[in-house]
Amino acid sequence: MAAEPINKFDRIIAILIQLQSRRIVKAQDLANRFEVSLRTIYRDIRSLQTAGVPISGEAGVGYELVEGYRLPPVMFTREEASSFVAAEKLMERFIDKRLGDHFAAAIAKMKAVLRMTEKDWISSIEPQVMVRGGQPIFNDKVPDALSVLFDSLAQKVQIEINYKKLESDQAALRTIEPVGVFHENEFWYMMAYCHLRKDYRRFRTDRIQGIKKLEIPFAKEHPGLEHFLDRQQDAPRTKVRILVTPAIAKYLDRQKSHQGFVEQKVTDKGIEMTFMSRYPESDFARWFITFGDYATLLEPVSLKKTIREILEKQLKNLSDEA
Repeated sequence: MAAEPINKFDRIIAILIQLQSRRIVKAQDLANRFEVSLRTIYRDIRSLQTAGVPISGEAGVGYELVEGYRLPPVMFTREEASSFVAAEKLMERFIDKRLGDHFAAAIAKMKAVLRMTEKDWISSIEPQVMVRGGQPIFNDKVPDALSVLFDSLAQKVQIEINYKKLESDQAALRTIEPVGVFHENEFWYMMAYCHLRKDYRRFRTDRIQGIKKLEIPFAKEHPGLEHFLDRQQDAPRTKVRILVTPAIAKYLDRQKSHQGFVEQKVTDKGIEMTFMSRYPESDFARWFITFGDYATLLEPVSLKKTIREILEKQLKNLSDEA
């Protein structure tokens, strides 16, 4: 069900909070956030200016508050206060220790302005909310990996990392220029220009064995992170079709999107799933093996050979151990 449309008064207050939270705010971003027209946003801004709020604006740039203007402390609703609990638990799990400490300090400041009833509400919820499991996404030796990356991105200075590739026993020193950081498939990744390879590479944070910010400015201008993520989406893909039993199909929902899932349909023989796989011979083949006794590979034929070879190696290893 669609969310209730926000009323004018609440929207104007929310716009003022947005102006306080960022240096520059674009009218189009506000229109998208509140699902209204640009003309409505212009009227809301004029209402704030008429009320005495010092807002300056420049065509093609955006709006900003005059330096030094501040709202009095804003009271949070009970629902907004409840969101602190989920945010805090997630941050404990998904960011490094240094950022986690800063986030905890920020949350404490927000909790400080809550009414006593909201504080009691949060206290009753916190022990009952947990985030468990998953892969370790940071090396214990590098408790400030994300923090250093964020500093590098903001200051546009190079960093030095000790990076251990999956297939290597030893970590190698790399000097890189980070382009952006993103979370995907339960891991944090960094896209960066690598001076050793003279090209852009993707690095996984849990494989960083050491990290140090250098005082050396970026040597070149880099495209935005979206450029590289979009390019990954455009990479060549192979169509793969499998047939799985209904009993096992429901257990594949979480992983299938990572394999390029496109669609599925119910047939009299089972559930037919179609994928556009970026790495059929490696990632998809090994994923298929985990439930292959409940599935049939329909196409491509070449992938059947790959899966058979992997299984034969496994059988040989088992035989050798015996």
